[in-house]
Amino acid sequence: MTALLRAGAFRAREIAEAHLANAERQNHALNAWLSIDRERALGEADAADVRLDAARRSGPDAVAALPPLLGVPVALKDLVSLKGGQATAGSRILEGYRAPYDAHITERLREAGAVVLGKTNMDEFAMGSSNEHSAFGPVSNPWRLDAVPGGSSGGSAVTVAAYHAPLAIGTDTGGSIRQPAALTGIVGMKPTYGRVSRYGIIAFASSLDQIGPFARDARDAAMLLHAVAGRDERDATSAPVPVPDDLLHLPASDDEAAATLRGRRFGLPREYFVAGMEPGSERRIREAVAALEAAGATIEDVSLPHTDYGLATYYIVAPAEASANLARYDGIRYGFSRRGGDVLADYVATRGAGFGAEVKRRIMLGTYALSAGYYDAFYLKAQKVRTLIKRDFDLAFASGIDALVAPTSPTPAFRFGAKLADPVAMYLSDACTLPVNMAGLPGVSIPCGLSDGLPVGLQLIGPAWSELDLLRIVRGYEAVTADATWRSLEPAELALADDPSGPTPAERAAAARVGTAR
Repeated sequence: MTALLRAGAFRAREIAEAHLANAERQNHALNAWLSIDRERALGEADAADVRLDAARRSGPDAVAALPPLLGVPVALKDLVSLKGGQATAGSRILEGYRAPYDAHITERLREAGAVVLGKTNMDEFAMGSSNEHSAFGPVSNPWRLDAVPGGSSGGSAVTVAAYHAPLAIGTDTGGSIRQPAALTGIVGMKPTYGRVSRYGIIAFASSLDQIGPFARDARDAAMLLHAVAGRDERDATSAPVPVPDDLLHLPASDDEAAATLRGRRFGLPREYFVAGMEPGSERRIREAVAALEAAGATIEDVSLPHTDYGLATYYIVAPAEASANLARYDGIRYGFSRRGGDVLADYVATRGAGFGAEVKRRIMLGTYALSAGYYDAFYLKAQKVRTLIKRDFDLAFASGIDALVAPTSPTPAFRFGAKLADPVAMYLSDACTLPVNMAGLPGVSIPCGLSDGLPVGLQLIGPAWSELDLLRIVRGYEAVTADATWRSLEPAELALADDPSGPTPAERAAAARVGTAR
């Protein structure tokens, strides 16, 4: 797309209008967008066209010096601050709130010349694995409209999978980029903790949250990551680690990309093939591993023995941090407010009506874990186990492993309502992704085939700051599977989303719940 824009084959306005048309036509069926800002987007596209025209008149050097994302549409998860734009975090308690400033990544996207189309739907405060916990209704998966897209960044994933935007921004606290990327058949990356500034992002669990890209392939994901990564003085956890410019130069030819796999050593952690894993998903993962081996890589069996404790540990640490971060929503400073008669009653009424059930559940879990008499028994012990989980990864990489290969999700996309009645079953959806957040490492999910007509994701996990190497491996895998039949398949039910009289995701979800009750 950038090459076509620079050559003048397309105008940025034409590209923005085409994507906006897809989004506006299909959002009734997918509910992937919470706001689409056509006027702002077209204004940014026109500004990009002015810069492109001027550069073409000045010559090839001026064109080559243009920022990589100039004129390229991007979707933002609705917890990213965009000055003057809504930022609900998928919650009724922030309904009507408009951000008074830009997040760091919004500033970086502006500098890169990207065209922001709007804000995407998400599980409330990023708490969920299915995108059924948004206060503004669930999101449908374009591969099967009565199935979930994964969460919490399901809206962002769907905008890319459904061709509403070529790029999107998500956040990943326990798998919220990688799991929806897997369930919708696209590339999604969680960078190393500290790689991207969290300034201007509505916080869920501050020691786990990380911002990352959604894209259709490795080169697009690398380009978006390069645009938003880097040190920011306003975020103390933002690391002063240089962002490699080679992210913009992943191999263009398949032969060169495939060659990067030769001699690689990949670890296959046995604990990630969890009990109850869907058989079709496991077959696709093992086929992907075989493809890497056939390309000249070595596959080694490894053990990460504390993986089994990851889920329990995560659901102490993350809710504890959430209970502190969400204390600020008191009906006085932000959006939604409800009067109860006095200050305490206002507080109780606002939070009782403003937060959804999943958020309340996690606030109670976190408050309990931090309470007097239980802090040492739960929170402190969980932090010690977190250290052991990180040590497992450190030992694996110290043995010379380039990256770990594993499933992203134990199952493909599941139907609406299938796990809502059992929170533990829902939490298990992230069993293969959340240890990476606990260790602060980078991970990426890439499509590796279909099971029963639904996408399956392969996860690659690397040492800290190895995003460039991970994306080179992904590019190599794309090259060696370029002729695979599944690569030519498109979201099976996307055409049905063009029917404006069809059911909405909320109606499909309600029908599924009735079916479950029966």
